[in-house]
Amino acid sequence: MNDKKLADKKTADSSSIYTKTIFVWAGALISCFLWGSAFPMIKLGYKEFSIGAGEQATQILFAGIRFVIAGILAVAIGCIIQKRILIPKAGSLPMILKLSMFQTVGQYVLFYIGLAHTTGVRASIVTGTNVFAAIVVASLIFRQEKLTSRKTLGCVIGFLGVIVVNLAGTGLGEGDLVRGDLLILLSTFAYAFSSVLSKEYSKKEEPIILSGYQFFLGGLIMIAAGLLMGGRIQNVTPLGVVYLIYLAFVSAAAYSIWVFLIKYNPVSRVAVFGFMTPVFGVTTSILLLEEGSHFSLLHLASLILVSAGILIVNSKQSRS
Repeated sequence: MNDKKLADKKTADSSSIYTKTIFVWAGALISCFLWGSAFPMIKLGYKEFSIGAGEQATQILFAGIRFVIAGILAVAIGCIIQKRILIPKAGSLPMILKLSMFQTVGQYVLFYIGLAHTTGVRASIVTGTNVFAAIVVASLIFRQEKLTSRKTLGCVIGFLGVIVVNLAGTGLGEGDLVRGDLLILLSTFAYAFSSVLSKEYSKKEEPIILSGYQFFLGGLIMIAAGLLMGGRIQNVTPLGVVYLIYLAFVSAAAYSIWVFLIKYNPVSRVAVFGFMTPVFGVTTSILLLEEGSHFSLLHLASLILVSAGILIVNSKQSRS
């Protein structure tokens, strides 16, 4: 009994490191920067591979290839770090399949198609609602934590940022509200369910295994769907390959860190950093896509609103 208590104490002491503020902030901000940079890189990838806005099948195929590579990278990195072959436990396949349907297939099919019909700046702002969705799903549907007044306030302020950005009108460039912004908004709810499921499943399986294998499986499903729908990638360039590998790395690194943080912390404490993804997304879109001409004061106000949610939701009084 004493040995068991000692082992449990050591485990608790080691895991407590991952709940420290500096660890959570650093890991979450790295993930958000990587995700934010994906907005312009996807659009640059479309351009380099000559994938048009209306070529939805090819967009899904492109995404599938990205995630298969991401899955391989995630598992490979995990194997190197842990110095062993990472294989899912018996019974983990249903969890991996369900997670991949929300995190990879559901979220990114909607996201890739939506991004083709809007600007990188607008997409990055709309994606900020994933914080609101994740906290609501974790609190009201799965009952993993309490929905406090501070969490609610932070969600409302972050969501106001999305409303404000729509007031900017053509100041954020042309785009299709239904096939663009609405599809990206729906993708955030797929993300919300994947975050909550990740926390549940990480109690039974290693986060890196969940991350890598769900990407690989989801990517295969998307490749098959894209090919069956008639998708074809006909223009391959060295620069395009670089973009694709970078996007795969973004998925492998960012999501693996994110799932690891969620395992040891309340969903709301980690998810609120998602408000920083639009900030990084807007910045990189302006720099790489030359969307700076679309910047406006309303646009700046929306960034301030979505960023303010971090301090409110992540305050000590709102944790549970």
